[in-house]
Amino acid sequence: SSRVVEIQSQMSERAVELLGLPEDRPCLLLDVGCGSGLSGDYISDEGHYWIGMDISPAMLDVAVEREVEGDLLLADVGHGIPFRPGMFDGCISISAVQWLCNADKKSHSPPKRLYRFFSTLYTALARGSRAVLQLYPENSEQLELITAQAMRAGFTGGMVVDYPNSAKAKKFFLCLFVEASGTLPKGLGTECADGEEIHQAKFTNERTRFRNAKGKSVKKSRDWILEKKERRRRQGKEVRADTKYTGRKRRPRF
Repeated sequence: SSRVVEIQSQMSERAVELLGLPEDRPCLLLDVGCGSGLSGDYISDEGHYWIGMDISPAMLDVAVEREVEGDLLLADVGHGIPFRPGMFDGCISISAVQWLCNADKKSHSPPKRLYRFFSTLYTALARGSRAVLQLYPENSEQLELITAQAMRAGFTGGMVVDYPNSAKAKKFFLCLFVEASGTLPKGLGTECADGEEIHQAKFTNERTRFRNAKGKSVKKSRDWILEKKERRRRQGKEVRADTKYTGRKRRPRF
């Protein structure tokens, strides 16, 4: 329907905006889950070039019929991104990446497929570029799974949430940096009434050092306590200052 097309176009514009592309030259972008090429139309209008990947032959047929400007590739991104290193100046994806969380076949392992996607995407992107992936997560576990695999693959960055206070307009954009410590862009509509900003979720590679295999710090360890205190501070709660005694074991008889 035209409403879907309109929302899709808005999200494409926002994703390209979050890429922060240079204004003075055309770029080559990868569109993951390009479908019928609606995002591509916007990329072309902006004077950039693109290659679109999609798993659906029917959708790509529509893109061909529409005579989109980009090149099209029928492929499952869970098998990886089959392009040479550093080829793309950026990647966008609209409403596609969450599908990698589903195991459609017995042989499918979502963490492995996500890792394969992110690690090969990392390689295919030029140094200093970004990937902006708009997605509809089913729950917070999915978000955790997706961001954890992106971090494992070497990306930094985090989630930009537009209109976090609106049930309808709320949108998640995973904004990933390749070897660039960019600051995470601000989400739209994140100014609260009193001018306070809602803190965006950020992650860097630093946080992965103290994790056990499951990806969490060992419970009750010093790192676990410090992370918990930091979370509570971010929520604006009163938390005791960290000292050298934080997380220390007491002697059996105190």
